[in-house]
Amino acid sequence: MPAPKVASVDEFFARLDDVQRPHVEQLRELSLAGAEGTEIVEALKFNFPAYVDATMVWTLQTFKNHCSIRFPVSFFSTRRDAAIAAGYDAIEGALKIRWDQEVPAELISALIAERIDDYAAGNTAWSTPGHYTGKKK
Repeated sequence: MPAPKVASVDEFFARLDDVQRPHVEQLRELSLAGAEGTEIVEALKFNFPAYVDATMVWTLQTFKNHCSIRFPVSFFSTRRDAAIAAGYDAIEGALKIRWDQEVPAELISALIAERIDDYAAGNTAWSTPGHYTGKKK
């Protein structure tokens, strides 16, 4: 069942439960710190907090058993192994953090900084043609 629609980023954070709140608020702090001094702002996209300029740069998501920070697949595919080596699940485009795990602040800060550089270099497309067809396998 999809999460209820929220009207703002602040409402999204206000609705977090006690298990989710510490993780997702820490991801928010890391995101805002990483975006400081850039044109990237926090906005609500697809019912989740996103960090955007002209297009989405990265987003935060919450699920029943974990939260995640999601990047474009073309960016994250070359960094996925670092997340796995650090003991985290990493899927196409996202580093997953279970509620019983610590937020890997150093790794996330590095990923955000690299993504900002990647975005500034002109890699603004969220998806790359051919990476995702929209069909379940």
